[in-house]
This record gives sequence, structure tokens and C-alpha cells, in this order.
Amino acid sequence: MPKYLIACLVTLLFSSFAQAERLKDLASIQGVRSNQLIGYGLVVGLNGSGDQTTQTPFTVQTFNNMLAQFGIKVPPGGNVQLKNVAAVSIHADLPPFARPGQTIDITVSSIGNAKSLRGGSLLMAPLKGIDGNVYAIAQGNLVVGGFDASGADGSRITVNVPSAGRIPSGATVERAVPSGFNQGDYLTLNLNRPDFTTAKNIVDKLNDMLGPRVAQAMDAGSIRVSAPIDPTQRVDYLSIIENLEIEAGQAVAKVIINARTGTIVIGQNVRVQPAAVTHGSLTVVITEDPIVSQPEPFSQGQTAIVPRSKVSAAQEAKPMFKFGPGTTLDEIVRAVNQVGAAPSDLMAILEALKQAGALQADLIVI
Repeated sequence: MPKYLIACLVTLLFSSFAQAERLKDLASIQGVRSNQLIGYGLVVGLNGSGDQTTQTPFTVQTFNNMLAQFGIKVPPGGNVQLKNVAAVSIHADLPPFARPGQTIDITVSSIGNAKSLRGGSLLMAPLKGIDGNVYAIAQGNLVVGGFDASGADGSRITVNVPSAGRIPSGATVERAVPSGFNQGDYLTLNLNRPDFTTAKNIVDKLNDMLGPRVAQAMDAGSIRVSAPIDPTQRVDYLSIIENLEIEAGQAVAKVIINARTGTIVIGQNVRVQPAAVTHGSLTVVITEDPIVSQPEPFSQGQTAIVPRSKVSAAQEAKPMFKFGPGTTLDEIVRAVNQVGAAPSDLMAILEALKQAGALQADLIVI
């Protein structure tokens, strides 16, 4: 990683000081959440890239059950070949307050050995929740971002993942999920990033605007707020408070190091106590240069090999870094860049500072 890239990274980190954010960006309302749905179905209309029925008997079983619902019975022992059919799993997220008749996006993935779902159509399939109830019905034409092609000689090329696709607005909601939004005389705000300072600032802001004891912090991640009973008034009430500008608390000082890629991410609140650090390397090179000794002609002597070794040592000159009290990370990186050190050098310095107890931050190595 070039040294100027490290400087750019630190500049970006230091430019994002604490600033006011909207309450809707800092917290969510307890009970207002999405729910996961899952289903099973058949994709038809494939161009010979479907399941190999000899290895996926469940595809044939599902197909026979579907035909039986239309009054068609496959003879026992019939050799059904379904090269244009694939068994798939379907999953989707049901957003909060979704009502019957609305549509949601779905993702379809092959669970057999189909090579590609490109050009296929999903037949009507129910989507169930964790409680076993059907909440949506899925059907439609797939949009597949990848493709698969093969030649007669066995050559093959695959781009992206052709065995999975999406259907925009591919499922129609049939059942609404009960919500506790209109129940009780208070609401609970859950912070996206629990922080005592942020929770206090939210409580102070709400109480200053709406009156004392309207908001109470339950802990660093939850705030209970009094709310009107009437649903219409409650919606108006939330539309006002969710746009309030709140001063968010600064995150915990962290240094994250990815040892595999050499990536170093440093938070803005990292500080260093007084310390002196030196980082260098000693290289020892040993080479063998043997000498061949030849006897004089007609001397009846023997040829001999005389070993000769050369040993050299070189130590790379590395300056010592001295950090004063309260040294910021910007100053550390600037000092390392001035001597042309690599990210690995900075990584070693940070680890040494942490071992010495001079790094006032959490050091996380991934």
C-alpha cells in the first residue's frame, strides 16, 4: 500500500468528527421490523439446464404432485425426464406494515443440480413464516445475472452465478403481520449502536422539546418514550421526533488490522502515551565459494576441494520514533510516512505500543 494512501485514509477518518444526525438514522422503533419468509417451488421453461432427475428424485416427486392437482396421473414406474424443470428454494423479507395486495421482491435459488435458471419461470409457490402460516404467494419470470455455456469437447465458461436469480415484485402479500406499534402508551427506541452518551443526548433533546419525563433511558441501547394512544396522532408524533437532530456520541477508540491484506483502519480517538519505538531488521547472508586445488602434473597428488564460506551481516537503518503525551494518530502516520515506512512497519509499531500499554485504543487483528 503506498504511503500516500495511508495519509488519505487518516485524513478521511479525521474529517468525520461527531456531528448531529437524525434520530431515524440513530435508532429504530421496537417491534417495527421485517420478517423472513421461505418457500419451495418449481422453475420451468429452462433450455435443457434443469435438474438431472436421476440424482434429484424430489424434483420428480414435486412435479408429479403438481400434475395430480390438475387431474393428471403419471403411470407408476414412468421414466420422467425433466431437463427443463428445476426445484428451487424461495426466500424474501416481508417489510413492516406490509398489507395484503402489496408486492415484494423474492430471490430464487436452485437446490438440485440445475446448471442454470436463465430463462425460467417460477410456478405459483407459497411463502411461509417461522410460524408456518402463508404470508405471500410467489410467481413470475426470473432475472438471472449470470450465464453458463459449454462445448461438445467439455470446455465450459461460467459468469457470475446462473443457478440463482431474482423476481422483482415477484410475490403478493396475502397476510399482514401483527404489529405492536399501536399498543400501549409508550414506544421504545433501540439504538443502532448502543452508547450512553447518545442515549443521554436523545433523552435530553426529547425532554427539552416535549416536557420532562417524556423520554427515559432504560440502558445504553434503549429509550422509552411516551406516545399518544390514537394511531393518527402517534404517526404525526413520530414524524416529528424522528427528524430531530441529535449529537451522537463518539465511537470507542479502535485500531483494526487485517494481517492478510495489510489493511489498517484507525479511529479518530486513538491516542498514544509517551513512548519511544524503533523498528528495524537484521539480515545475515551466508554464501559458499569452494576452491578446487589441483596437484602438479606427474606429482601423484590428488585433487582436493577446499571449502570457503563468506558471511556478511547488514542491518537496515531505521530511525527511532518518539511520541509525546496525547500524540494523535495523525501525527503517528505522518512520522511513519516521512521515513518511507510501509504499512507492515506501522502494523509492527502499533502492536508494540499495545504490548507496552502506550496505545489508548482497542487493537483488533483480523
